[in-house]
Amino acid sequence: MEFGLNAEQQLIVDTVRSFVENELYPLEAEVERTGSLDPDIGKEIEKKVIDLGFYAANIPQEFGGGGLDTLSFTLLERELGRTSMALNHHFGRPSAILCAGTDEQKETYLYPSVRGERMDCLAITEPDAGSDVRSMRTIARKDGDDYILNGTKHFISHADIADFAIVFAATGSDESPRGTRQRITAFLVDRGTPGFEIKDGYQSVSHRGYNNCILTFDECRIPSTQILGEEGAGFDIVNTWLFGTRLTVAAMSVGRARRAFDLCLDWCVNRKQFGQAIGKFQGTSFKLADMVTEIDAADFLTLSAAWRIDQGLEADRHCSQAKLFATETLARVTDDGVQIFGGMGLMDEFPMERFWRDARVERIWDGTSEIQRHIISRSLLRPLEA
Repeated sequence: MEFGLNAEQQLIVDTVRSFVENELYPLEAEVERTGSLDPDIGKEIEKKVIDLGFYAANIPQEFGGGGLDTLSFTLLERELGRTSMALNHHFGRPSAILCAGTDEQKETYLYPSVRGERMDCLAITEPDAGSDVRSMRTIARKDGDDYILNGTKHFISHADIADFAIVFAATGSDESPRGTRQRITAFLVDRGTPGFEIKDGYQSVSHRGYNNCILTFDECRIPSTQILGEEGAGFDIVNTWLFGTRLTVAAMSVGRARRAFDLCLDWCVNRKQFGQAIGKFQGTSFKLADMVTEIDAADFLTLSAAWRIDQGLEADRHCSQAKLFATETLARVTDDGVQIFGGMGLMDEFPMERFWRDARVERIWDGTSEIQRHIISRSLLRPLEA
């Protein structure tokens, strides 16, 4: 792995960071104050990103996207992590699993998403099925050439502004060496489909303006032509997709931790107590040393995992390691940041309290820290038949 960035990668980093700082930072305070983002502003952000040439950078060029390799896209996500989810979401990264659709599905869902005309959301999590995907209770029963969906999804990010949902449901069961296992199938479900309702979700302390929603399906009839991929292949799609998002969460956590650290460094230089900058005190300066060391380590873990994917090497464990370490680093960095800022660290005059709040969810969504440790440990023990 080369530790330096090539000219193209450095251009990506510089361009995206400049966009985030100049276009998105100024919008953060209003999003925090209101807990929402004006839809027109969201569309304006998308148009600027399209003009910049970075919209759908994660989608292969053959489908009209930017076609960035995993490492370059991870660098992009790292820079987007410096700002709030409500804003960076409009930078436009459609779900890459749409590439698995039929030609007709690509025309209806993928290509409009690449052009910024449509937006998807992914519906997996349920009230009784979080990390245990195969225990989901949303059922799709066959009825002629259609499927009838019944069930509930929750914690579905940005479903309030999505045009369609990629919904995962059980379509039967199979026997396996581990017993009976549900067959999971992915469906493309348009907003406004009879029996499909998008409801307001829960109030979260993390990522204001980036809303979670509750999706309900009540005798919702879906043609079999709306199956994404093959019937029963949804679990494989979920598993593949989740590792990609774990890398995204890791990258964004690194970017946010780096921004929080920069604020702390500046505060330590300019904040005076007992006649000198607080950075002169060992209790504070050692915090800075630990923070930057952990951030650098998280950064290298994340970029290494991305590099492995591009090299065609096994990377599942490495993505989990990156997600685990980067999110827990972000938690420590933001907590220490609040401590360094003192009482002002909890006030909304500075973004430190927001970084602290936002950091909490990163250890939960897209696979909890406990799930990551399970994946890592099993990858070590399974080859030894332990």
